[in-house]
Formats: sequence, structure tokens, C-alpha cells
Amino acid sequence: MRKLIAVTSVLMVLAVPSWADTEKAIVALPAENFGFLPFYVAQEKHFFEDQGLTVQKVVLPGVGTTNGVISGAVNFGFSNGASLTRAAARGQKLLAIALMSDKPVWSIMLRKEVAEAAHFDPKAPLAERAKALTKAHGLAIDTVNSVGHGLMRVVEKMGGIDPESIQTTPLLSSDAISAFTRGAIDGFVANPPWTEQILITGTAVEIVSSLDGDPPWLTPFGSGVVVTQPQFCADHRSICMKMGHALVVAMTYVHEHQAESLAVMREHFPQMDAKVAERSFAVIEKSMPKTPIVVEEAISNSDRLNVEAGFMKPDEKLTSYKELFTDEFVR
Repeated sequence: MRKLIAVTSVLMVLAVPSWADTEKAIVALPAENFGFLPFYVAQEKHFFEDQGLTVQKVVLPGVGTTNGVISGAVNFGFSNGASLTRAAARGQKLLAIALMSDKPVWSIMLRKEVAEAAHFDPKAPLAERAKALTKAHGLAIDTVNSVGHGLMRVVEKMGGIDPESIQTTPLLSSDAISAFTRGAIDGFVANPPWTEQILITGTAVEIVSSLDGDPPWLTPFGSGVVVTQPQFCADHRSICMKMGHALVVAMTYVHEHQAESLAVMREHFPQMDAKVAERSFAVIEKSMPKTPIVVEEAISNSDRLNVEAGFMKPDEKLTSYKELFTDEFVR
């Protein structure tokens, strides 16, 4: 009952508009992914409609989401802090209005027998654990220059490994699982549910877990950043307010109604094993802040990943991030 009252109070504070005030927005996701759970909840529980907003979802793979926002093809995109700062460094400034996940959930998985041959110690410092990657005959990333790719390169460098010395192939996470299972690769970087799916089989070990602080400077991080064009919110402030308010309610709902939120996840991904879904939900919920307020440190750490991974030169790192985010629409 307390949880229901808490969510209801949030709805009341956000001053639900009338249906006569309904506006429209196009939202892009880079993929159908467990990490976008608050968005799915906002859709399934009609939190967007409650705010007077009709949302059309489109999927623009990878950097297509960021490019879609830049071009104006979509109004909002679920992106990440690394893409936000890379775009800004290239003169394409976007505005982050909400932070759906402030903790990265990427993990690097390695075949169990390969890890054992490398005398892998899960309690060793990250730099020592990273050296086990030298025994891998092929690794997979999701896409080039992604957060997962960046984490892989950072960890390899920490272990004294030249990232170019290990064969690395871009594969969809589902394809990476298949390649791993048939022995075509020895490891990959991914996030839930793929990491949980392979861990349950007992065929791999997690040598790096960003959620557990690998590396420690990566948290807080802009894992789930909702971006738009600054001018869009200047011209359509009410739409940005409705979007932000709906996401606030959705975040509160996920934290306070976990069973119901897990059900939404399972409805959206009906093919997923029940145990995998439960374990994945636990990871995703843990990665989410209580409120989706963007904090500057999350954007700064995202920019640092770009530099540490070699995606940007050190002199391209931004000196200030204040123009790239606002908390105006989630208060």
C-alpha cells in the first residue's frame, strides 16, 4: 500500500494535464534492450498518456539514434554520455534531459577453460585480471566505438595489452552468444540479458564487471541518457516537461513495483528464460538512480571513456559539460 501511495503522490505532484493538451513525440531506441525498461514501463502503464503525450517509438540501431536526434528525424533518443560528448566535440551539441541509468552494466566474459589456463583470479586487481584476455582466440564487441567496445579497450590497455593485437569482431549480442557457444570466439563484452544467459550455463567467467566498479572511475556513468536538440525543448517546452515527468513516474514505479516491472520486461521479451529475466532485472534495477536527474560527473566520466579508449584525442575532451544537460524537466 505504501508503494502505491508513493507512486500516486508522484503522479499528483507532476500535475497531470487534460487529454485536450495531448502532444506527440517520436522517440528512438538504438535497440530493443533490457536497459530501456523505464521506457517500456512508461508505455505499458500509460504514463506518457497520463501526462498528455502520445509517443511513437522507432528503433535506429547503434549511433543511428544519436544521428536521428541530430538530424531532427526524431525528437528524443535513448543514448549514452559517450555519444553525447563525442557529438559535442564535433560541433553537434545535444541536450540530455534525463539519466535512466547512472551505473554501467557491461561485463567482459571469457571462456571458463581459457580463464583457468590463464590462472585467472577473480579477486585479483583489474589490471591482473585483464591479462587473461591474452589467452583468447577472438573476442566480440557489439558495435565499433560503443561503450562496450570502449570498456574492452580500456581494460586491455590496463592489462598491458595492445587492443589491436587481439582479433575483435563486431557482432550482435545474440550472434556473439552463438559464436561463443560453437567456439568461434573465446570472449565478448555485453550487458544483460546476454551476460546472465551465458553465466547460467557455467561455460564462462565474468572477468570484468563495470557494475561492480571495473574500473572504479567509470561510475557514475551516462549509461541511459535521454537526449534531444536544445532548440526542441526551447520551442516545445511542454513536450519536454511531459517526457521528463513520465520518466520520473516510470523510474519510481520500477523501484517500488519490481514484480510488476519484471512482468513488463517479460511481456516485452517473451522468449527470454524466466531465470535469466529475473537475474537481468535485478542488475538493471540496481543500475538505475532513484530519480533520472542528470549529474555532470556522469557526463564527464563518459567523456573520459572516449579518451581512455582512444576514441577521442585528449585535447578533444570537453572542458565543461554544463551546456549538455539540464534537470529542468525531471524536477
